[in-house]
Amino acid sequence: MALAGVNKPALRQLGCKAACFMADPGVAAEARQRGVTRATVSMERAASLEGPAVFAIGNAPTALMRLHELTEAGSLRPALVIGVPVGFVNVTESKELFLGGETPYIIARGRKGGSNVAAAIVNALLYGLIEREGF
Repeated sequence: MALAGVNKPALRQLGCKAACFMADPGVAAEARQRGVTRATVSMERAASLEGPAVFAIGNAPTALMRLHELTEAGSLRPALVIGVPVGFVNVTESKELFLGGETPYIIARGRKGGSNVAAAIVNALLYGLIEREGF
């Protein structure tokens, strides 16, 4: 859902692209086979992407947790983590994993957040870059 709210023309203007693996049938099949969440497998797929990456997570605390594990293991070095999942189970714990760490982050502490918040943060960053670069 966060991907749906990200401004695609702004991404293109900056030469960026967005990816989300949550709805990928292969991700669902692998998650089912391994007994993990689609969010976990999605982060593993995203870790294989080349180039600097900004991770915006608005709904799945398990995605944020797996992202932290991959980062700690040295498998991934995000340029920025936007961690704003909403809910009750593992939400605050997943966000706190990044606090004070070396990975640049924008974290909404507590239980609030969501896909719309993640998209809004991404869009604000995009608009700021476009303005700064004079596009």
